[in-house]
Order: sequence, then structure tokens, then C-alpha cells
Amino acid sequence: MNWIVHIAHVVLAGVWLGGVVFTTAVVSPALKAMKWSEPERVQVRSEIGKRYAKVGTINLVLLALFALLDGLLAGFGAALYAEYLLLAVLFGLVAAHGAYFGRRLKELGAGERAAASEEEARVLSERRRDLQRASLRVSMANLLVSLAVALLAAG
Repeated sequence: MNWIVHIAHVVLAGVWLGGVVFTTAVVSPALKAMKWSEPERVQVRSEIGKRYAKVGTINLVLLALFALLDGLLAGFGAALYAEYLLLAVLFGLVAAHGAYFGRRLKELGAGERAAASEEEARVLSERRRDLQRASLRVSMANLLVSLAVALLAAG
């Protein structure tokens, strides 16, 4: 039984990391290659994010559950405690990204498309780009923490 839980724990960590890598290395570059305006890309990214959040949230919750079960069955150690801490960080990063960055970028993109003047569109565009840079930093942190979680789960 212990090995089944451990394998599920490792697989869930790998699936989580794979999803993060896929969105970072495939989805984002593909969207940049599209001939859409930046506000249109923001809208599409928002839709992808909403749909991925449903799958990703289930994966992350199951990962946390199986990490806890793994500890209960096999014994807690420093690696599991570190993984639990990193999972808490991941939950925070994911929540911040979806609840703040995704929502705010979508609002700025919509405002930019509906702007009454070029000046208003320019100001909103600058705000959006600044927020996108911050969002990218959060995404990179998510990627690094996800990698560490996967390595700790496999260890």
C-alpha cells in the first residue's frame, strides 16, 4: 500500500510540473506567435487559464493529499516537510496568479480594447505590460517551486 501511495504522489508531482512546463514553454510562446493584438492574446490566455485552473486545482489538491498520505504511511522526514512548505507556497502562487494577475490583466486588456482615446489605450497598455512582467516573475517562481516539489516527491 505504501508504494502505491508513493507512486501516486510522484506521478501527481510530475503531472503538476508537466502542466506548468507546458503552459510556460508551449502555450505562452504559441500565443506570442499569433498575429493577434496584445489585448486579444490576454483574452485568450485568460480563457485558457480559467479552463486549466479547473484541472490544475484538482491536480494540486490531490498532490497535497498524496504527499500527506505518503508521510503518514512511510514516515515524515525533512524532505516531506520541505515539500509541504513548498506546496503551501505553490497554493499561494497559484491563487495570486489566478485571482489577481489573471483577473487584472483581463480587465486591462478589455479596457485597452474599449479605450475612448489613443492616450487612454497607451496608459492601459503600459499598465498591462508592467503587470505582465510581474506575472511572468510569479510564473517563473511557480516553475522553480514546482520543480523542487517534483524532485522532493521523487526522492
